[in-house]
Amino acid sequence: MSWEQNVRRVVPYVAGEQPNKPGMIKLNTNECPYPPAPGVERLLKRMDYGALRLYPDPDTGVLVDALAEYYHVSSGQVFVGVGSDDVISMAFMTFFNGRRPILFPDVTYSFYDVWAKLHGIPYRTCPLDEDWHICPEDYRQPNGGIIFPNPNAPTGLFESLETVERIVRANRDVVVMVDEAYVDFGGRSALPLVEKYDNLLVVQTFSKSRSMAGLRIGFCIGSEKLIGYLNDVKFSFNSYTMNLPSQLLGAEAVRDDVYFKAITARIVATRERVKRELRTLGFTFPDSKANFIFASHETIPAQQIFQALREADIYVRYWNKPRISDSLRITIGTEEEMDTLLAFLKDYVSKRRF
Repeated sequence: MSWEQNVRRVVPYVAGEQPNKPGMIKLNTNECPYPPAPGVERLLKRMDYGALRLYPDPDTGVLVDALAEYYHVSSGQVFVGVGSDDVISMAFMTFFNGRRPILFPDVTYSFYDVWAKLHGIPYRTCPLDEDWHICPEDYRQPNGGIIFPNPNAPTGLFESLETVERIVRANRDVVVMVDEAYVDFGGRSALPLVEKYDNLLVVQTFSKSRSMAGLRIGFCIGSEKLIGYLNDVKFSFNSYTMNLPSQLLGAEAVRDDVYFKAITARIVATRERVKRELRTLGFTFPDSKANFIFASHETIPAQQIFQALREADIYVRYWNKPRISDSLRITIGTEEEMDTLLAFLKDYVSKRRF
């Protein structure tokens, strides 16, 4: 008998490629192209390194309190984790323990089915319609819980708050999670619904709009009862989940609302300009409200464009999967990066046409 018979075997999530080449343009993992708020850099320079010999606050109080103040909720309604991936995985482990399958879209963040398999949770996918939108009626079937991103990934489409509420209202007997990783780029958060529905959990991240993917900060907001259950599981798993620098620097980022709004507005303006220019080159795409565009070309296969870009050290995301194999997800970078991308595509498309 081999020890491997007792190994839990899973097919892991495949993250976007992380190249490190001089002069490359990295538009494949939806990171923010701009640095964090200036206060983050100032605090980092004067941080007390001696404090690193001590365990961090297990309650992450400074960050929880900053988020509670910013979003006008009580501290007891905020849960913090090591990136939103950690928050969602912890929520899967906490709330999805029934025999019925949990539900999420068929085209969505590809970590959901990985977590379900890892935690032994049955699941069922609900197909997006032909325009890539969620069909609320699909979420009226018996289930053990629901999760979906809004705006969705990789499509970038945003579902109205009315659609979100229809799904939550029809599923009061299970926990509904709305993953809002991209909501700051044009969507309307479901946070106002938290006071109305005690089964709603809204998840967000610092990795996109707050320019802090490297520090791994995520959080969710819900009823105090939901957050209490999450904390029970957290403290049964690892009391010290978030390091001290992430707690302090994260709180500092939350305080600089002016910078936060200026950066998101800048990315949105670039996104809208790139949409216009891509259309002239023969690309089509859903009306993204995220920091990326999910684009298909009218005549050139996505995989060919992906390879050509990669050879030019321009990295975008491509999946060879059903329904999305003819699309590329293009992160919005700086104005200069997008100009380089567009110039390459203009030359590439013009050569393919003749």
